[in-house]
Amino acid sequence: MAGSSFGNLFRVTTWGESHGRGIGVVVDGCPAGLPLCEEDIQVYLDRRKPGQSKYTTMRNEADKVEILSGVFEGKTTGTPISMVVWNQDQRSKDYGDIAVSYRPGHADYTYDAKYGFRDYRGGGRSSGRETTARVAAGAIAAKILKELGVTVTAYTKSLGNVVIEESRFDIAMREENPLNMPDNKAAEQAQELLNKKMSEMDSVGGVVECFVKGMPAGVGDPVFDKLDANLGKAIFSIGAVKAVEIGDGIKVTTLSGAEDNDGFLFDEENGVGKYSNHAGGILGGISDGSDIIVRASFKATPSIAQKQKTINHSRENIEIAIKGRHDPVIVPRAVVVVETMTAITLLDSLLSSMTSRMDAIKKFFGGTQ
Repeated sequence: MAGSSFGNLFRVTTWGESHGRGIGVVVDGCPAGLPLCEEDIQVYLDRRKPGQSKYTTMRNEADKVEILSGVFEGKTTGTPISMVVWNQDQRSKDYGDIAVSYRPGHADYTYDAKYGFRDYRGGGRSSGRETTARVAAGAIAAKILKELGVTVTAYTKSLGNVVIEESRFDIAMREENPLNMPDNKAAEQAQELLNKKMSEMDSVGGVVECFVKGMPAGVGDPVFDKLDANLGKAIFSIGAVKAVEIGDGIKVTTLSGAEDNDGFLFDEENGVGKYSNHAGGILGGISDGSDIIVRASFKATPSIAQKQKTINHSRENIEIAIKGRHDPVIVPRAVVVVETMTAITLLDSLLSSMTSRMDAIKKFFGGTQ
């Protein structure tokens, strides 16, 4: 299977299946000398692990990470970092009924169309459990970025038709409710909606918003490797994402040029800045030094207990009701996935940008100016 690696200089390769022995990742390109331990990774994994509220799957996984290579005496060695999270609570029998049928909204049919074979236990590689490995790798990227003064923060912006109110925004509230919403009142409304949908054996989608502070100007490339293009690929690679926006996103289609343009300003204390940030921190595929704003729209969880129409391997029209343990909404657990995939993309772009100017190369290697 191709396509399990992401990045160039900071390169991430994930492996494993939802109901296999474990999920893992190999991170290549991490600089030597970064202080790193399993707890640095675990704090991120704990944010996406299942079973933390009634709004997530009850699959009981501790998601404890083991670092197998690339770290010695508490610091990275510059060699590939391999990590594994062992699966402990698989119930493959829950998926027996769909071994010969295709679940609506899932990758069952497309996997069969491509490979002529699929791992029906929890979706195999197409399962959201694969993101465990991404989060482990992204935790390393986020730590490197923090050393450079760059922070990446994501949260639930909306669930169904419930949207956070900007006047009540407080990122600290993200930790105070099970939906990762920085607005406790909106979180209460969203929980009412979820309770209703769960009673109807249904699910909802939503939006994750991510903002990046401290990203320097000049990162990214102006043609095929635009920073926003790479962010788009990274976020779109997360299962269930159906739209990605940068800055004002689709709202720009309703704005005039005078309304949408971000005017520049300069002052001695802060340097170059902007009067507004409709562009979301990226112009011409290159960071402009202001906050980078990314939004990911997730569809409703397709695994619902209602009867749905589908077909089986014999091309017979049938009805199925999906069994097993599934999230009625995946958005809250996807928050940290969006955050870490953003961190991986930004770090890879930062490392690539180190070679874009001769004066920077000379400064790094101590050449004459």
